[in-house]
Amino acid sequence: MKAINITKSGGPEVLQLQESPKPKPDKNQVLIKVKAAGVNRSDVITRQNIDLYGKTSQETLIPGLEVSGEIIQVGENVKDKKIGDKVCALIASGGYAEFVAVDSSHCLPVPEGISLTEAAGIPETVFTVWFNVFHLGKLQPGEKLLIHGGTSGIGTMGLQMAKALGFKIYTTAGSDEKTDFLNKMNLGTVINYKKEAFEKVFKDEKIDVILDMVGGDYTQKNLEILNQKGRLININGMKNMEVNIDLRTIMSKNLNLTGSFLKPQSAEVKTQIAQAVEQKIWPLFHSKQIHPVIYKTFPLKDAAEAHRLMENGNHIGKILLTMD
Repeated sequence: MKAINITKSGGPEVLQLQESPKPKPDKNQVLIKVKAAGVNRSDVITRQNIDLYGKTSQETLIPGLEVSGEIIQVGENVKDKKIGDKVCALIASGGYAEFVAVDSSHCLPVPEGISLTEAAGIPETVFTVWFNVFHLGKLQPGEKLLIHGGTSGIGTMGLQMAKALGFKIYTTAGSDEKTDFLNKMNLGTVINYKKEAFEKVFKDEKIDVILDMVGGDYTQKNLEILNQKGRLININGMKNMEVNIDLRTIMSKNLNLTGSFLKPQSAEVKTQIAQAVEQKIWPLFHSKQIHPVIYKTFPLKDAAEAHRLMENGNHIGKILLTMD
């Protein structure tokens, strides 16, 4: 099969289209003929740091954490899926390829009204938001949510999810074009963080949960605008992973500071997330209250260009690779 391999640590140019062995599903897996794969910032980090994975100079790695496609083979223990099912799936790696084997329990049916290609932009965002905001963050009815980076894949999906579920939402974005986009989607209170300081604009809002992917000096500012017993959840540190905070802020308001990486979560945890989102979030797709925001698609061979777009940060929503 054709697949994009990371040949060594480096820039987008290290992504090479190569012939790779077609995976074989084990007894609990299905084999998916991939229609499209989502491009995520985690893929960029993996590409930049593949030398840390303990691989030899001859070994490569196929990136990609989410795909959509058609099941063409099922393992002997799989009872909940069948050949011909159209699904989207969260995977640990290997998405930039024509075929991928994945645990059956990590696959979900493509929602009604969503194309098979668009569905590739769903799993990583929905799983991440659900696990962090609703599981770790324990967002409760009547509470307020702030998501930084509102036009990212996580932001556009998370804001839609929270709005559809009845929460009051706030967000930040880095340009007037991006704030205009979010306002047209009616996704809560939006500010351009390059023109306004979010910690001043939101200081009296008493926000209960903040989902942050920035880190750095945002951390203390986030803590300062949280409500009593508020929760700050970090899923990245794009500005800086090392931060300075005032512990008195946490202690005086009884705050909870937590975070996670989705990729290394156990298969059991990912199965639990899949079950929860199918029950709680999939109906929101069917009722057209939420939908994936797709910015641009690239053919598989142009994965390097997709990574360059991801890195420049000018996109709104998801970037996809297609196998056509």
